[in-house]
Amino acid sequence: MTHQYFHGSIEVVCGPMFSGKTEELIRRVKRAQIAKQRVQIFKPAIDVRYDVEDVVSHSSQAIKSEPVESAVDILIRLKDSTRVVAIDEVQFFDENIITVVTKLAARGYRVICAGLDLDFRAQPFGPMPTLLALADEVMKIHAICTVCGAPATRSQRLSSVKERVLLGETDAYEARCRGHYQHDENEEQALLPLDEEIKPLSQLSN
Repeated sequence: MTHQYFHGSIEVVCGPMFSGKTEELIRRVKRAQIAKQRVQIFKPAIDVRYDVEDVVSHSSQAIKSEPVESAVDILIRLKDSTRVVAIDEVQFFDENIITVVTKLAARGYRVICAGLDLDFRAQPFGPMPTLLALADEVMKIHAICTVCGAPATRSQRLSSVKERVLLGETDAYEARCRGHYQHDENEEQALLPLDEEIKPLSQLSN
C-alpha cells in the first residue's frame, strides 16, 4: 500500500508590472487542477481592473477567484477539500497575509502567491520582503523595458500621483530597466558619487 503525504509549501512569483506574474500563477493553478487537486484562488477586492471576481492577466487569461477584503477572510473561506491556495496581487494585502500564508503552509497547503516585489518608487512593497524570505520557492520574472527592450525590473508610474496604491494599466505604468527607470525624488541621491554615499554609512559605524 502506498501512502500519500501532503507537505505544505510557499511559492512566490514576483516582478514588475507586465512581467507575466498572473499568467504564471494561472499556469500553476491549471496544472494543479489537471492533477485533480482542489484549488481556491483569492485576490484583494480592490483589484477590479479587468473583472470584479476573476483573476485576469494583462494578456487576458482568466480564472475564477474569490475577492476578499482582508487576509483573514482567506482562512474563513477555506474549504476542507482544498489542497492548493493561490493568491494574486498579494502585495495589496495587509501584514496579516504573512501569518495567513505561514499557517496554511504549516497545515500542509501548497500556497502560490503572485505580486509586485517593488512599488512605483522601487521600494519593497508591503508584505513582499517577508514573504520572499519565508518562501520555499521564489520565481522573479522580468518584463521588457519599453525604452530599450532590456529586461525590466521596475514599474514606472506615468503620472504625478504619489499614493502608493494606484490601479492602472499601460495608461498609468510602463515596465522599465534599472537604467531607464526615473527615480524622481531619489534621482539626485542615486547620481551622487559612490564615496559621498558611503561616507554617512561609515560615520554611523564609528
